[in-house]
Amino acid sequence: MKTASSDPRQLTLDELFEIPRPINPQPASLDHAREVRHLLSDALKKTTKSRFEVASRMSELTGHDISKAMLDAWTAESREAWRFPFEFAAAFEVACDTYCLTEFQARKRSCKVYAGDEVRQAEIGRIESQIDELATKLKALKKVRIAE
Repeated sequence: MKTASSDPRQLTLDELFEIPRPINPQPASLDHAREVRHLLSDALKKTTKSRFEVASRMSELTGHDISKAMLDAWTAESREAWRFPFEFAAAFEVACDTYCLTEFQARKRSCKVYAGDEVRQAEIGRIESQIDELATKLKALKKVRIAE
């Protein structure tokens, strides 16, 4: 947020990066069946594995029989009655080497997901912020003289 004394050439936090904003869901606004179908379909197109390989890997990871036909039904617009079970989300992401469903869920709940090196970078930022805050407190304490 810019203040009256801030330099107009400096960017605000909102301009530097996207900060997730809380949403106020309205009735039926969280029905994401179509979006989930598209997410699954896009992930299957982007992976180097065939749908047979993805189904096989998911079966291995979950201990449940998952077939290519099931993947096809979960991604087909015409198969509205077939909904992708949330319990298979992690296995699907592992099989396709993606975080698409986790990121989608986070976006819908106004959150951000970090993976890999992003986690380390976020932790560095958090620690640097704490260091700055502690340095400010230390500076203020050093200025204060206690009357004896």
